[in-house]
Amino acid sequence: MRDKWLFLITIGAGLLAAVLLWAKLHDTPVIKYFPIDTSQSFQEAETQLRMTAQEDDDQYEIDWNIHSTSDETMYLRQDVSLLFVNGQLKGILNKWKENTDSISHVSTIHGEDSKKYETLTLHHGEIHYPDDNINSIQKMTQQNLYVVDSPHSPLESFSKPETDMQKEWQQTLDHSIQQQLDEQWDQLFTHFNIKKEQYDPVPLTELIRYQDESIPGLNAEETKRVLAQLWEGIYKQYVLGTTDNQSSGHPIQSYIPLILFDKKGDHLIVLFEDDEGNKQKLIQKY
Repeated sequence: MRDKWLFLITIGAGLLAAVLLWAKLHDTPVIKYFPIDTSQSFQEAETQLRMTAQEDDDQYEIDWNIHSTSDETMYLRQDVSLLFVNGQLKGILNKWKENTDSISHVSTIHGEDSKKYETLTLHHGEIHYPDDNINSIQKMTQQNLYVVDSPHSPLESFSKPETDMQKEWQQTLDHSIQQQLDEQWDQLFTHFNIKKEQYDPVPLTELIRYQDESIPGLNAEETKRVLAQLWEGIYKQYVLGTTDNQSSGHPIQSYIPLILFDKKGDHLIVLFEDDEGNKQKLIQKY
């Protein structure tokens, strides 16, 4: 029986700092591509961010919740959720169980100041049939949450702006974050000598768009296969490749990875800078 491990969030020195509680590598399930099982699906799958409490004038709490239920009990169920705060990776939830149909977990985030919280979750199921036939199912969910901590108004949070003030805050935070991301991504383009015009760029946090539409140059079936293979690479190289700040002596600094889809429909590239400042490039042929 595989053990269950979680990646949790704690607060430190006025900043969110992710403390990753790692299992031994050989005990860690690996999200692996298997053919998509069209006879199985998720009954429920969701990711939620919700501000639940205000600790004082400067700090607040957010519940980060992941939940999924599959049609049937499966050999392995695993949910992996990434949390980005103002464009930087600040936490990972990674929970799995064998012989179950349901996974749920809530983690509490302590935050301060005005910030944009972005989550993206992969819900994964591995189904074993006789004669070593293995299939899988996958589904992505996400949520964004803006927290506005201003001396001129009460603390508030929203996912979609409803007032003029919320719209202004959304634009301000989005613009500031995008400037940082563009600078980071431009450095990666230059470092790897990649021609932007040959690709359609999509931030990892927006990958969910291809859950309902096809990747350019691919049909719906091919898109599902490519996404499943992409998540296998992201999990192995990005999720498991992120070290915890206690052992490394520095906080996680990785920005949102950028996925480049080749306009000719031949391959994709994943660009990111890891938590140690090393620039990384993953290539996946279709």
